[in-house]
Amino acid sequence: MRLIIAGDFCISSDSFTNNIIDPSVIELFKNSDFNVVNLECPITQKNDANKILKTGPHLCGDARIFEILKSLNVRAVTLANNHIMDYGNIGLIDTIEACKSVGIQRVGAGKDIDEASKTLYVDNDDRKVAIINFCENEWSTTVLNDMGANPLDIIDNTRQIRDAKQQADHVLVIVHGGHEYYNLPSPRMQKLYRFFVDQGADMVIGHHTHCMSGYEIFKGVPIYYSLGNFLFMGHSQYDDWYEGLLLEININDGKISSLLHPVQQHKKKPKLELQ
Repeated sequence: MRLIIAGDFCISSDSFTNNIIDPSVIELFKNSDFNVVNLECPITQKNDANKILKTGPHLCGDARIFEILKSLNVRAVTLANNHIMDYGNIGLIDTIEACKSVGIQRVGAGKDIDEASKTLYVDNDDRKVAIINFCENEWSTTVLNDMGANPLDIIDNTRQIRDAKQQADHVLVIVHGGHEYYNLPSPRMQKLYRFFVDQGADMVIGHHTHCMSGYEIFKGVPIYYSLGNFLFMGHSQYDDWYEGLLLEININDGKISSLLHPVQQHKKKPKLELQ
């Protein structure tokens, strides 16, 4: 089995353009069995009445995003991030329904904590991979019966990892967290991600920082602290904004390995290509 995990992805409704993905990127994705992208904007109408109270921008995309995701053979999106609830409950509902309509699976958010914390299982022949997705607590996370994203909670996340370890051959933990625009993990994040390895994660993958944040091998397990942006439309004063990593995961004969593919967004024109 071959999987590709990508970082932060958002094309706002007012910045959408066609032919933004270079054929080399499309080819890489098409040669993979299961591709996952972090969808960091609700797919909904840009209605100010639905905006939640928060700091920072309110992100919003429309159904044209799925044209790009389908061209990349994306099979699932992670929704546990700090922007998925920017347009409230209706924004998340619209996003979930849009994913269903195009046959893209989702993980990391839902109508309540039970749905948001469900693990996504990927089967291929005799191998089963679990994908767990959660995010740091900002404006999007859920509690009890509220809609929202699966929160970073060390007790609940430990239970999710241990349960997935009982159900699957390999467990991938995808975390949306860390310090934006800082290209090293904090001691807190390093301690936390290493703890997830101790609980049974076969790989820990981060995004959210909008820059690459390094990786390490801990007790034989890769930890990628942030893949950076995959494709995030908009201009930034930070050069790191325009560079990211695609994580290729290969599972052969029960062994899991990984390979990184650098990607780059152009600053002056809407284009994403392999470096």
